[in-house]
Amino acid sequence: MPLTTLLARADGRLIADHDAMDTVVTGTTLRAHEVRPGDLFAAVPGSRAHGADFAGEALAAGAVAILTDEEGAARPAVADAGVPILVHPEPRAVLGEVAAWIYGEPSLRLAVLGITGTSGKTSTAYLVESGLRAAGLTTGLIGTVETRVAGEVLPSSFTTPEAPDLQALFAVMVERGVTHCPMEVSSHALAMGRVNGTRFTVGAFTNLSQDHLDFHHNMSDYFAAKAKLFDGRSTTEVVVVDSEWGQRLVTPQTITVALDAGSGAIWTATDLMTSPTGQQTFTIHGPDGLQLAAQLPMPGEFNVANALVAAAILHAVGVEPQHIRRGLAEVQVPGRMERIDVGQPFTAVVDYAHKPAAVAQALDALRARTTGRVITVLGCGGDRDRGKRPLMGEAAARRSDVLIVTDDNPRSEDPAAIRAAMLQGARAVPAEHRGEITEIADRAKAIQHAVSLARPGDVVFVGGKGHETGQEIAGEIHPFSDRDELTAALRGVVQ
Repeated sequence: MPLTTLLARADGRLIADHDAMDTVVTGTTLRAHEVRPGDLFAAVPGSRAHGADFAGEALAAGAVAILTDEEGAARPAVADAGVPILVHPEPRAVLGEVAAWIYGEPSLRLAVLGITGTSGKTSTAYLVESGLRAAGLTTGLIGTVETRVAGEVLPSSFTTPEAPDLQALFAVMVERGVTHCPMEVSSHALAMGRVNGTRFTVGAFTNLSQDHLDFHHNMSDYFAAKAKLFDGRSTTEVVVVDSEWGQRLVTPQTITVALDAGSGAIWTATDLMTSPTGQQTFTIHGPDGLQLAAQLPMPGEFNVANALVAAAILHAVGVEPQHIRRGLAEVQVPGRMERIDVGQPFTAVVDYAHKPAAVAQALDALRARTTGRVITVLGCGGDRDRGKRPLMGEAAARRSDVLIVTDDNPRSEDPAAIRAAMLQGARAVPAEHRGEITEIADRAKAIQHAVSLARPGDVVFVGGKGHETGQEIAGEIHPFSDRDELTAALRGVVQ
């Protein structure tokens, strides 16, 4: 891409000691250590440092131009760079569009299916991907757990990648024959412009509840970030209207979703039944009299709502009902209401629930299908929304016969202080409305203790980390998997 074209499209100011007409940009990145020859280095301001301070490293690696703001352009490492400098007042906001142009606007050559909301993004993305594969389509997948490109699995560092990484990833998908890519779209990504330059074939909204208020000022600000997915960048919009938040997004063209068949939504469900193993059956009702007998291997009404969103997305991109049905029935979502079974006489479940509403939904779903006790292991992450900690403790205490408060990812915070905040909320629940509350800091020991308490017919629920394979403590990530630890503990009781 000629730099002059980027300049014209980005509406920026060019600083160049020489004729920039011949400068050709072949890639872009935010990280100086990842620069390749021919790249545009995006030197954007960060929370701890300005990217312009790393311009020397980027130039040494072969950067041919720099995108930055006025502050960055004044830094010596940039001012004396000897390459064209593209100056924009909000370089991060324009970076998505710039990256898309560099990589040939790949989102116009595949169907990008964006899913936002507080809860349900991961499950819905997997449900959509499963339906697409059932239809024989070549798929991508971008989300919290992993990234997939035509069957190849790549690790995920962010729920939604940074703009240059995202556009490069789309370009790779196009090269490998991917036709459809469901992806999770986080509020951070929308607020920070990571998905700018992406054209969504479908944009979908699941729900909104308290989370990320360490980043967003309040719930209105949080919602405003989510709502950016519906500002015209999505050709088709699918919205769950069970809440006021969803209703705010509705236009005459919106494809609406609701669990309540009497809501007037286009997509609804009836005849919901749950088996003792957690499998759900229900009838999906869609447009033009569509009725579809569906099976879902995951428990909880909230997963039925996720399945309806997935069905609406799949239908919007032309997937036939029989393939939708098969996709829902065959889906596998790592760490999302995932049952761990080694032959023990009770149910054991791992889930990513890390916000109050998600904890409540998961435990309500498990309570509805157990005749025994609910034994919960739960912690909260550090360096995140502190206001939700007592709320999570309260939600778990109200719904558990035994609540074991433990560590999650304390990160840079004192783990004891995090647990104390959770315990405060848990113990604020009147004794007659809550179960036994125990504190065990060591997460592995907490899981082992929960399993040791379980009797036939009980449910052991381990929430908060789900698919994660590490535990971050004091800036260091230690290997840790709830799924592995729970499996080991269960094997200890069945041997």
